Amino acid sequence: MLAAYAHSLHPDEPLSGLVVGQRPEPEERPGWRVLPVVAAGLNHHDLWSLRGVGLATEQLPMILGCDAVAEHPELGEVVVHPVVTGTPAWEGDPTLDPRRTLLSEHHQGTLAEWVCVPEGSWVPRPGHLSAVEAAALCTSWLTAYRMLFTQAQVRPGDTVLVQGAGGGVATALIQLGSAAGLTVWATSRSEAKRARAADLGAAATFETGERLPGRVDAVLDSVGAATWSHSVNALRPGGTVVVCGATSGDAPQKAELTKIFFKQLRVQGSTMGSRAELSGLCRFVSREGLRPAMDEVFPLARTDHALARMSAGESSGQVGIQVRQAAARE
Repeated sequence: MLAAYAHSLHPDEPLSGLVVGQRPEPEERPGWRVLPVVAAGLNHHDLWSLRGVGLATEQLPMILGCDAVAEHPELGEVVVHPVVTGTPAWEGDPTLDPRRTLLSEHHQGTLAEWVCVPEGSWVPRPGHLSAVEAAALCTSWLTAYRMLFTQAQVRPGDTVLVQGAGGGVATALIQLGSAAGLTVWATSRSEAKRARAADLGAAATFETGERLPGRVDAVLDSVGAATWSHSVNALRPGGTVVVCGATSGDAPQKAELTKIFFKQLRVQGSTMGSRAELSGLCRFVSREGLRPAMDEVFPLARTDHALARMSAGESSGQVGIQVRQAAARE
């Protein structure tokens, strides 16, 4: 089958270890199901994997990808939940399992014509979305949903700040927050990305690091070191900063500890989401008629071009992959 996979790991030149070529089809095993992939999506996680973050040389070759809409023989098209528990008989939130992983870390990923996933790790595709749109819900939108409604604990009428408004998580935060009755502010270095954020529902947009007209109830930050001080300074007393990533690094120049304890701020980490949250997300998206903001859609055979676009910072919204189906399994 055709797949996009990590053949080697290169911290400084991640794309040099990427191959789009033939891999063996997955085999079913107890508790897992092999499904044909209809569409997939890209995330910065794929670039980190190619750099060797969370992926070791002995695990190669590893098919990349966390996002997928797959064809279930009884249910039709389903959105795959990519979080896999590693502790036997784990109960409760799978993201809190210390041995949990994502597809494409210890198990082959979704950027392929077939994928093997744990039995039941899916929810029905929202009917108003195409497969490539629905694939965006697996990681970016699920991460945003958990950040807003589980971790930030915001309510309609609250004001939130989204740092770095161009990526898949950030655009999802803007769309979800606006639909939920929040006042959403967003920052970006790019004028074009600020304009798109406004089109997606942001009430106001600002240059990265710009002084804001007021304090916010929560900051949603995937940028990391470059925006950390601004995020802390943007909060009202008792506010919350939710961190889901650190694309600019995890070592800010100032920890801002004095402001954090004096203003009684809450710093909350957030990673992915549960299957129950994915189900809630799909219901919310269906009820509100939301569509993920898509950047470009590439065929599976051009995944290298799609990852190059993401790596160069040229994408705004979700980069989709339309998978060309293989012949039916015998």
